[in-house]
Amino acid sequence: MSKRNILTRSILAVALGAVALGAQADERPGFYVGAGAGQAMIDDGALDDEDTAFSAFGGYQFNRYFGLEAGYADFGEIEPLGSAGPKLEGDAAYLVAVGTVPFTDSFSGYAKAGINDWNVDASVPGLLADDSGNDPTYGLGLQYRFTDNVALRGEYSRFEIDDSEVDLAQLALRFDF
Repeated sequence: MSKRNILTRSILAVALGAVALGAQADERPGFYVGAGAGQAMIDDGALDDEDTAFSAFGGYQFNRYFGLEAGYADFGEIEPLGSAGPKLEGDAAYLVAVGTVPFTDSFSGYAKAGINDWNVDASVPGLLADDSGNDPTYGLGLQYRFTDNVALRGEYSRFEIDDSEVDLAQLALRFDF
């Protein structure tokens, strides 16, 4: 079984298992921060690799249905197939609008869309090349709120980078103020 299938099934299992818990919290207006870890994946020609990824984010929830979020994602290192080119390291800063659909007081789904400011570094011995730009980003997720201040997210996002896409599947903790 591939790492992608294991991670996808794990996110789904955590999200569905969270429905069974009895916390009765609700989205309320205010600031939040969070951090996540997961798997970054790219499949584009000579680039077909996965690596551990990390993210940090913060935002403002205007009401139970809408928020704005800014964040940073580190996609790790990507090695091209065979010896087709240099190793790549990528990251992105992003700003997204987040639309939330509450299923219960504790469990909700969300979609987000916005823009990402990406940076990719390519390294070969004795040389470092750098490329950057702005492109769309979007994603879907499930969130389970354990208390008024703590929630678990399972999320799948896509970051467009020039003519390629990096997918990010992750679990994250969100802390509300």
